[in-house]
Amino acid sequence: MRLYRRKSIFGWKGDLGLGERLIRQILRGEKTATACPRALYSPAEIEELYKSVGHRVTVIDKTGQPRCTILQTEVLETRFGAPHPVLFLGEGFNTPEEFKQVHLHVWDDLLAQAKVKLTDDTRLLVEVFRLLGSRPPRRMAGRPEAGPEERGRQGWPEADGHDRGGRPATPARRAP
Repeated sequence: MRLYRRKSIFGWKGDLGLGERLIRQILRGEKTATACPRALYSPAEIEELYKSVGHRVTVIDKTGQPRCTILQTEVLETRFGAPHPVLFLGEGFNTPEEFKQVHLHVWDDLLAQAKVKLTDDTRLLVEVFRLLGSRPPRRMAGRPEAGPEERGRQGWPEADGHDRGGRPATPARRAP
């Protein structure tokens, strides 16, 4: 799997499996967006984020393993209290209320460090992406390797084309 300069890290030590669940949602095509409060970004990170549109990004798990490649298709801003449909649908929710309920405390520790409170007016930076390809699953002992038709279904090789809710780190962004 080719590694790209831009990276997005999903998961952190002690995340109770959240990072892995998010990566699996990406791999199944269920997760096509992620967000973080704008207050947690520096001006340079915001600039880098907007420049990432149209670029390939390597998704990394909490152990540092590359898992898939996504194409960053859009970056937009929305309010926490009225999230844009591309965000709540891209996160796998049917309504803005579902998104808000699940994310109400996701960024608590980071916002506390930044001395910022989450309100309905809190601005979120939204990253919209699509899956391009994934790393083939590790070969398990005693099981034959996947044939070419199975590798094709998994998107391998690549098709053409934050830590805990974490603050993006340039060039690697960390996503919830």
